[in-house]
Amino acid sequence: MIEHPAALRRPEDWPATEAEAVAVQDRLRGLVERDGCGPVPADGTVVGVDVAYDDDRDLVAAAAVALDGRTLEVVETATAVGRVAFPYVPGLLAFREIPAVLEALERLRHTPDLVVCDGYGIAHPRRFGLASHLGVLTGLATIGVAKNPFTFRFDAPGPRRGDWAPLLDGDEEVGRALRTRDGVKPVFVSVGHRVGLPDACAHTLWLARDYRLPETTRRADALCRQALRAS
Repeated sequence: MIEHPAALRRPEDWPATEAEAVAVQDRLRGLVERDGCGPVPADGTVVGVDVAYDDDRDLVAAAAVALDGRTLEVVETATAVGRVAFPYVPGLLAFREIPAVLEALERLRHTPDLVVCDGYGIAHPRRFGLASHLGVLTGLATIGVAKNPFTFRFDAPGPRRGDWAPLLDGDEEVGRALRTRDGVKPVFVSVGHRVGLPDACAHTLWLARDYRLPETTRRADALCRQALRAS
């Protein structure tokens, strides 16, 4: 099991209202470590997490998929299905997703060296998206790799794999639009916790060797949908 399972359980004082959730983000965002590298690309155990919803049944399914960082082969998977823990509020999606994600992570035998979230880290209006929140709660190195740029602006990066452009909120760089495939629309990488932005982009490129999205995200997305259908 993971070394510190207590850190992978939902805090007892999980917020129930929008005001309480915003207060939690404001209190915890100062704990985000925006530097560090996690494991070097092609090393360690890299875990992808993702969630899927069944709104009719008020269910959320989370998946955690552990890959060998060198080969990108799956070494372990875990899922968790439960009731949605928080209403839908833009900017507060982490409060809907983290309880199930923590439960899935707790079921892994492997300790993640890096967790890749399908979403945002500091590329968030309060600089505390899912990847940052999950990292602070668990102490794990995390990055966010999103399919869309949320509310931020960017210029199109160059057309080749590895080209990037800053994702901006005013003059602040909150992430990067990163081209992972020649001529294919970019993904949006942001710092989560304990991994700097250049290293987050390097990890993303390594994990997205064959497709636009990192292999971690592709595997976790398929698994959480499968778990939801089976529930």
